[in-house]
Amino acid sequence: MKQEDIKGKTEDELVKMLGDLRREQLNLRFQKGGGQLENTARVRVVRRTIARVKTFLNQKKVGVAPKGGNPKTETGKTTARRVKKAA
Repeated sequence: MKQEDIKGKTEDELVKMLGDLRREQLNLRFQKGGGQLENTARVRVVRRTIARVKTFLNQKKVGVAPKGGNPKTETGKTTARRVKKAA
C-alpha cells in the first residue's frame, strides 16, 4: 500500500487497517510454519505496511503533518558530496 492511500484515511480507518494487517501477518506466519506459504515476498510487504500505518497514526496523534515522497526527487538534488581539494 502506498503512502497516498494511507494519507487520506482517518484514525479509525487506520486502526482497523492495522488490525487487518496484523491478522494477515499472523496467517502468513502460520502458512510459513506449515510449509504452505507460496508468496514469500508478501511477508515483507505486510511488515512494511504495518510500520507505515503505525508511523501515520503516531504523526496524527502528535499533530505532525505527514511527509510524502522521496526528498531526492522533490528538490531535484542528490545528497551532498565532499569535494577533494587539490594539494
